[in-house]
Amino acid sequence: MISGINHITLAVRNIEESFKFYQDVLGLKPIQKSASSAYFLAGDTWIALTKDRTARSAPLPEYTHIAFSVSLTNFMEMKERINQSGAKEWQKNKSEGESHYFIDPDGHKLEIHASDLEARISSGKKEWGDSVHWYV
Repeated sequence: MISGINHITLAVRNIEESFKFYQDVLGLKPIQKSASSAYFLAGDTWIALTKDRTARSAPLPEYTHIAFSVSLTNFMEMKERINQSGAKEWQKNKSEGESHYFIDPDGHKLEIHASDLEARISSGKKEWGDSVHWYV
């Protein structure tokens, strides 16, 4: 049985630039850095950055993204820090809770989100009702 997400690996072109973004802008806890990789913790999830000369230079057109949890208390401060870094917004928030969607230096689509699954389910049940099969 799957017990959770072990780690997420992102291909990057420049370890130093990406390391600074994930540490200084997003505030992730660094674990390791070398010329070809860096590891961070985001809560209990390990985020790995791996230098890859074929890494993308622009975001993909699809909706796929990684969302990081932030407290509502820290949301505006985090959003401002992200905006001040020059990270571009890729979508406006359309869901429950506070969200900010932005792009990292390598074109990965990211989000900070100040809500939880319980709030998403509650909101979804009100919005979609019986048109969705709910397992919870």
